[in-house]
Amino acid sequence: MFRKLYEWVMGLARSRHAPASLFVVSFAESSFFPIPPDVMLAPMVLANRNKAFVYAGICTIASVLGGLLGYAIGVFLEPVGQFILNVFGHPEGKAEFQKWFDEWGLGVILVKGLTPIPYKLVTITAGFAQFSLFTFIWASIVTRGARFFLVAAILKYFGPAMLEEFERRLNLYSVLLLILLVSGIVAIKVFL
Repeated sequence: MFRKLYEWVMGLARSRHAPASLFVVSFAESSFFPIPPDVMLAPMVLANRNKAFVYAGICTIASVLGGLLGYAIGVFLEPVGQFILNVFGHPEGKAEFQKWFDEWGLGVILVKGLTPIPYKLVTITAGFAQFSLFTFIWASIVTRGARFFLVAAILKYFGPAMLEEFERRLNLYSVLLLILLVSGIVAIKVFL
């Protein structure tokens, strides 16, 4: 099962529609979509390492634009924003994140933008808090860019060796990745 899914993703990553799909996923993930763009970015870079930084740029631009949509949801569509927070397990998210923005402001965006914590939580709650839009934009560019360009660089320079090892033990790494994903979701629910 994992082999077929892996081959499908790698095939999509090589397709002529891959950059547009990457843009859409990156945009949507910053405001409402649950799947991070890394699941497309990684195989795309591995499929065409010469375009690693182009793909990272697509992720960054789309993520920041999607972040602006998330911010707008927080400012203008509060019930929709609250619904999205509920779906992602944060029914008290507005008050919780408002406190974070009041205490740490810019630090929330800088730290959360680099981590795998769903960025939509930051974008929507930044809108709720009516955090400085200018600061939100430049901090999003810095953190999202750093994250995606770092992933692209690691895969560009170390990807072939990593890919060979991953393909050799695909089932093992797939199970480990699934365990890490579930552990991360549990940790987010417990600690946030």
